[in-house]
Amino acid sequence: MAFDLAFIWAAIIAFAVLAYVILDGFDLGVGILFPLFPEKADRDQMMNSVAPVWDGNETWLVLGGGGLMAVFPLAYATILPALYAPLIAMLLGLIFRGVAFEYRWRTKRAEHLWNYAFAGGSTVAAFAQGVALGALVQGIPVVDRAYAGGWWDWLTPFSMATGLALVLGYALLGATWLVMKTRGPLAEKARRLAYGAALATVGAMGVFSLWTPWLEPLYVQRWFGYPTAIFSFIVPLLVLGCLYLILSGLRSGKDAQPFVAALGLFVLGYAGIGISFYPYIVPTSLTIWDAAAPQSSLAFLLAGAAVLVPIILAYTGYAYWVFRGKVDPEEGYH
Repeated sequence: MAFDLAFIWAAIIAFAVLAYVILDGFDLGVGILFPLFPEKADRDQMMNSVAPVWDGNETWLVLGGGGLMAVFPLAYATILPALYAPLIAMLLGLIFRGVAFEYRWRTKRAEHLWNYAFAGGSTVAAFAQGVALGALVQGIPVVDRAYAGGWWDWLTPFSMATGLALVLGYALLGATWLVMKTRGPLAEKARRLAYGAALATVGAMGVFSLWTPWLEPLYVQRWFGYPTAIFSFIVPLLVLGCLYLILSGLRSGKDAQPFVAALGLFVLGYAGIGISFYPYIVPTSLTIWDAAAPQSSLAFLLAGAAVLVPIILAYTGYAYWVFRGKVDPEEGYH
């Protein structure tokens, strides 16, 4: 029973993290692209395209982080000390970006400062998330069920590279979102940016596909051992398929197709990480069963999640349905 509950909770938290990455990723991407659109009218449209949904997207971050603390407390107590610096940077970036959503519309004299806060906060948050991911993938030393590394262990060439790669990926999501949600010169410029971002993102995925397996012997076994080697063959083909759909959709004017295909790239990358990790939650030190809370706690929290998660899904789906379609340049969310 404990085995099943730990696995179910691992799946819930994995889903929450994926939902956060693909949903908050595109509005972080809009912020990353903000400096490339100097016209105020374009920037107003960009913010209006994500203003109705950005705060709801971050619900999944709260669910993933809170669930990790409650359900896998040992993993939480191990991961946080190892990643304090990038996680604090991420939170500060999210705070600046969130405040900019409200204050940018309240002032004309200081509007440029809130533009910087929105773009800078989005970029810092995206980069910090990538750094944290890279540090987790490369491994966290654990001795006697506690973090055994130093303050700067997260700072490596691999983690810096993953930070830059995630910024590129989020920029792709942001560009394809703008293609889907806007019209005119703004959409056409986003279309051109999406071409470059798509090629750069897939190129980065290729680099990390060659780099990651050699970080840990476990990864080599997973990527090249049977039966998981099957996925090492299938996933790159699917990535190329997504790239084709992005580029063909951009060329043919199928505005929703590039965004959906870009989401597919993130799902595939996330699946690759899952294949490398499982069953470890702190690679390669703690499995999900090592880190799980007592069975009674898992069961109690699962009862709440069974109610809460469907409500969040329903609310998220309803919000996107209400604000579907292209943004009207003459109207604003604020």
